[in-house]
Amino acid sequence: MDGNYEKAEEDYGADSIVALHGLEAVRKRPGMYIGSTDSRGLHHMVYEVVDNGIDEVMAGFATEVDVIINEDGSITVNDNGRGIPTAMNHAEGKSALEMCLTDLHAGGKFNQNSYKVSGGLHGVGVSVVNALSEKLVAVIDREGKRFRQSYKIGVPDGSVEVIGDSDRHGTSITFWPDPAMFEVTTFDYTTLQNRFRNQAFLNTEATINFEDRRTGKKERFHFDGGVSEFVQYLNRSKTPIHPVPIRFNGEKNGIQIDIAMQWTDGYNEEIDSFVNTIFTPEGGTHLTGFRTALTKTLNDYGKANNLLKDMTLEGADCREGLTAIVSIRMSDPQFEGQTKAKLGSSAAQGAVSALMNDKFAEYLLENPQVAQQIIKKNIIALEAREASRKARDATRRKSVLETTSLPGKLADCSERDPSKCELYIVEGDSAGGSAKQGRDRQFQAILPLRGKILNVEKARPDKLLDHEEIKNLAIAIGGGIGKEFDVEKIRYHNVVIMTDADVDGAHIGTLLLTLFYRQMKSLIEAGHVYIAMPPLYRVYKGKKQIYAYNDDEMAAAVAELGQGANVSRYKGLGEMNPQQLWETTMNPETRIMKKVTIEDGILADQLFSVLMGDDVEPRREFIIEHAHEVINLDV
Repeated sequence: MDGNYEKAEEDYGADSIVALHGLEAVRKRPGMYIGSTDSRGLHHMVYEVVDNGIDEVMAGFATEVDVIINEDGSITVNDNGRGIPTAMNHAEGKSALEMCLTDLHAGGKFNQNSYKVSGGLHGVGVSVVNALSEKLVAVIDREGKRFRQSYKIGVPDGSVEVIGDSDRHGTSITFWPDPAMFEVTTFDYTTLQNRFRNQAFLNTEATINFEDRRTGKKERFHFDGGVSEFVQYLNRSKTPIHPVPIRFNGEKNGIQIDIAMQWTDGYNEEIDSFVNTIFTPEGGTHLTGFRTALTKTLNDYGKANNLLKDMTLEGADCREGLTAIVSIRMSDPQFEGQTKAKLGSSAAQGAVSALMNDKFAEYLLENPQVAQQIIKKNIIALEAREASRKARDATRRKSVLETTSLPGKLADCSERDPSKCELYIVEGDSAGGSAKQGRDRQFQAILPLRGKILNVEKARPDKLLDHEEIKNLAIAIGGGIGKEFDVEKIRYHNVVIMTDADVDGAHIGTLLLTLFYRQMKSLIEAGHVYIAMPPLYRVYKGKKQIYAYNDDEMAAAVAELGQGANVSRYKGLGEMNPQQLWETTMNPETRIMKKVTIEDGILADQLFSVLMGDDVEPRREFIIEHAHEVINLDV
């Protein structure tokens, strides 16, 4: 013992043991059940309820799910399934509906007779939603009657009551997220829209109706083409090398498998995996089976047909430019965690691999022209990888140098513990000069950029290090670049993008985010990337001054200082003197920074492809659709 631990109370007896009853555990540790209490966790609440409706679709008892964002900020989810049973469960002494809404491990999904395949097999989904809502109302149409029960913070207001007759069947859940549990309680239309569109692609038998009564937006999602149409949608801003996606499905060892894939002339891979329509952002055994079989099958075909000669493709070569959907349905899937981010079921790997080995090999034999195009694409990727290996090695060697003479005018810090170090990436020498003078040299490093960096969305990975600014960034940050980037080797745990508050600054920031997302993705995933938020205005009168970060704050500051108040607009960081830059943007005690996160991997991939890719039309459509959301437009 080093003596730094505070001693616990010595009175450790029976009364020290605390049991959390009912839904108390959820409210005590909400992140364990929904992943987080930020925007991501908030939207996960909706997914849990919608997944129940989709489960009814997969079971063959429902065809439609309605999702409504109400004007008061609540969410209503309706389905036309069987309706949650409302009768008394004699073993528990309460209604089946109340059991589902108040008992963490209660539901029909533990009984194989009720659901053969389900996205939510833990039995905790809707009860967790109830626990984290300040109010929830359940309305059930079943057996010719309409039933209702309401809850406050997971506790029933009363028993289930019959409120009328009904000629329909289904479940309706309306909930109001508890502001005491969440950092934000405002639902984002685009985030939900993307999720529901994806679910409709994966369930051709389902129709999802989505309405936002705050704005009047309505959409209907139904796709007969399934995963093949899904791939085409993901590739809408890319150029495929074969026009029709490759699709095959089947059943192996009781697991239903549906796969679609299409190669493009791009350099980024996008492979999205699902289990019982639930997106698994961290993949798992089904994705491992797909990747292994893909590499093996392409190598076997290439060598058998004398296309590879003495070359052997690596997995990355095979997946360059590939867009794929791997969707499986299985009973009792084993996930790692309640949020179902990664599949752990070992049977899935063998099943997917076996289907791929059979069906993909058969496809290549029957479609030699497409097969040759794919192999040619793979060979180009292999040759580029070999050609760039020396450059990457050189970059890694340089990145370990502990000197202020590193490339790119890097002004390094004196601290050598990466967890205590920050790198500010700034726009131009002017801002760089102010930042260098204003920083804390102990832990803050400054890297000025000369102009705009290369748009990596349109560039071959092996050509990136030919671009001086990107090479300097890679050397400064450490860890390498591309598929071999190692976040454990970075030199700074805070990488901060600090650009001017104008169009050019926003463009540079976007180019940097594209670089980090495509070539150093784990840097973002590990929470190391931030965007600095410098003030837009300085309001001053005499010796008094107030920094304002938006127009409302500026108006409030003017009102506070009264008549004679002056306003300065900062359009560039170079307009601030070093002391001002430190006080407003770099001082850990007073600064505002936004952490860059990836809430939805599929949506992020789509946005980078649309906004930074070659195809103009999808970008134009995006701008038209979202033009009304623009604020503080700098023209």
